[in-house]
Amino acid sequence: MAEKLTEIELAGIQLEESKPRTLAKDPSYNILQEDDIDTAVGVLHVAVQGDRSKPAILTYHDLGLNHMTCFQGFFNFADMQPLLRHFCVYHVNAPGQQEGAIPLTHSVEGDKGQGTGYPTMDQLGEMILPVLQYYGLKRVIGFGVGAGANILCRFALQHPEKCDALFLVNCTATAAGWTEWGYQKLNSWYLKMGVITATTEEYLLWHWFGKEAKERNTDLVHVFKDNIKQINPHNMASFIDAYVQRTDLGISRELDLTKKKDAKTLKCNVMLVGSAGSPHLDDVVAMNSRLDPSNSNVLNISDCSGMVLEEQPAKVAEAFRLFLQGMGHVPSLSQTKIVAERDAARRNSTPFDSPARKPGMEATATVC
Repeated sequence: MAEKLTEIELAGIQLEESKPRTLAKDPSYNILQEDDIDTAVGVLHVAVQGDRSKPAILTYHDLGLNHMTCFQGFFNFADMQPLLRHFCVYHVNAPGQQEGAIPLTHSVEGDKGQGTGYPTMDQLGEMILPVLQYYGLKRVIGFGVGAGANILCRFALQHPEKCDALFLVNCTATAAGWTEWGYQKLNSWYLKMGVITATTEEYLLWHWFGKEAKERNTDLVHVFKDNIKQINPHNMASFIDAYVQRTDLGISRELDLTKKKDAKTLKCNVMLVGSAGSPHLDDVVAMNSRLDPSNSNVLNISDCSGMVLEEQPAKVAEAFRLFLQGMGHVPSLSQTKIVAERDAARRNSTPFDSPARKPGMEATATVC
C-alpha cells in the first residue's frame, strides 16, 4: 500500500544574502601592513596578517596568482579563524605579481649569473631569507601552492635551520618535461608582448583546476579567468619562464642509516596535499616517494579539482590544524571547538529579512 503524503507548512523562512564570488581585496582579510623588501636580485612585496608576536606562517602563491587571489578565500574561511589567532601570516608575492605592479625592467633572457634577469627558482627561494631578516623571524612554517610550494622547498633545502615545517599543495620536485616547456614558452612569448591569449587562459585554468574544470566548477573558473587580466602580463611571463626552467630539487629517499645523515632531503616535517582531479597528482605522489617517510605525509582529497583551498577548505583546514598539532602547536584546539565557534558566529550574525526571495539569496526552511 502506497504511503500517504502529508502536507507540510513552511512556517518560517530565514533568508540570507549570499555574497558573489570575487577575488578582489576583502577588508575582512585583516592585512595589517604591506612592505616592499629589497633583496640582491629583486624586490618582494609582503603582506602581513595577524599579531607579529605569534609564530610565523609564510605563504607563497602559484603561477598567475598573488597572495590575495591564492590565499584570501582560504584564510578567511570560518574554520581557519580560531587557528590563525595563534599565528602571524606573512604572504610573499613573487617579484611583480602583486596587484598594481609595474612592468619589471629586466628581461628573463638576461644573464642570470649577473642578476640582470628575472630570478631563477633557486634565487626566488634564496630571496625569502631577507624577508625573515626584515621581520626578525628566526623560523617559519611554509605554506605553498604549486610554483610557490616548489620555491619554499628550495628555501628549506638552502636554510634548513630556518624552516620548521612545510605544508605543500600541488608540489612537484622534478624539472619541467618537454611538453610543459614548449607550452609554457609559447604562452610567455605572447605575455611578454602584453597579450593574454585564449591559449594562455586555457593553460592557467588547466594548471589550477585540471581537465574537468569547466564542467565541475563553472562559477569558480569564471572568477579566476577574470582575475588573469589583473596581473601584469609581462611580469607573469617572467614568473612562468622561471618556473618552466626550474631544476630538479635533487632530493632522494635514503634508507641506509649510515648514509641518511648526508642525504639531500627536506629535514623538516612535510605535508603534501593533492587531489583526485588535480593535473599535478602524479607529481605529488612522485615527490612523496622521494621524501623521508619518518617526517612526511601525503593527503589526497577526493571529489576535488586542483583548487583544493577553494573547493575543500574545511578538509584542508582540518589537515593543517592536525599537522600543526603534530608539532606541538595549538594542542587544545579541537575540531569540536572550531565547529562550536563557527556556529556561534553564524547565530550572532544578523539575518537578511525580506518578504520575498530575491536572486542571490539562500533560504533555510523550518518545517512544522
